[in-house]
Amino acid sequence: SIGAAREPARSSRAVSVASSELMRPELWTRPPPISLRMPGARIFKDITRENINKRMAILLIEKGKGEVVTAPVIRSEIGGGRVQISGRMSSEEATDTALLLRAGSLAAPMEIIEERTIGPSLGAENINKGFHSTLWGFVAIACFMCMYYMLFGFVSVIALASNLLLLVALLSLLQATLTLPGIAAIALTLGMAIDSNVLINERIREELRNGSTPQAAIHAGYDRAFDTILDSNVTTLIAGVALLVFGSGPVRGFAVVHCLGILTSMFSAILVSRGLVNLIYGRKRKLEKLAIGQVWKPGV
Repeated sequence: SIGAAREPARSSRAVSVASSELMRPELWTRPPPISLRMPGARIFKDITRENINKRMAILLIEKGKGEVVTAPVIRSEIGGGRVQISGRMSSEEATDTALLLRAGSLAAPMEIIEERTIGPSLGAENINKGFHSTLWGFVAIACFMCMYYMLFGFVSVIALASNLLLLVALLSLLQATLTLPGIAAIALTLGMAIDSNVLINERIREELRNGSTPQAAIHAGYDRAFDTILDSNVTTLIAGVALLVFGSGPVRGFAVVHCLGILTSMFSAILVSRGLVNLIYGRKRKLEKLAIGQVWKPGV
């Protein structure tokens, strides 16, 4: 073993360049050349002049303890700040030595305080919790819509289920991996999709309050709510595209599901629900009332 008898003369801050120069096998006898900055070069010249034929240890100091990286013999006085370590080294040894000389010791030594091993079951558990959260959110929305808007609420729930099915189908076609941010985006999509149906249902109620016939209220409700739904979804889509372009990692995964969810929610809220309503009420010529919950009229 090799030990250092005294404190280091210079630190790695004096090193400006250290490379392995092992481009060809015939140069493997030429381990790292080292270039020193001028103050370090002058001190190094004095040290080598006074210690010819003695070993000079290169130390890696961490936590107050020094470990010898290499200890070449000083053959002659070395001036000019250019140092060449001679001897036979493997390519890996030369590269590691050059890397240590360039990097030097850490300014703040690292110490392991706690170490944990997380198994794959934890990730699966989080995914299951995300699925259950989305499922219970869907159930809560379905119950509220059916109680508040009656048959039109049930139509909204079917449209919401078709939206979820379309979104999952698109993700499957794209072979996307569903992560926790993706599940969060699905939950957000459910809220946005049902918001569009709420706008439509309230618009139909408003038309009924103004004295429109049921058939006219249905047509006017969908037609006049379309602009509001389109504007809100376009502005949200712009934010999603910004996340997709400028984000990275989980943020981009969230943005992909979010943008796809906006498109599917518009399709389900406008086309699917309209088709179901027309299927139920479209054939009735003399339609007296709609099952859309309590319609409060002014002054009542």
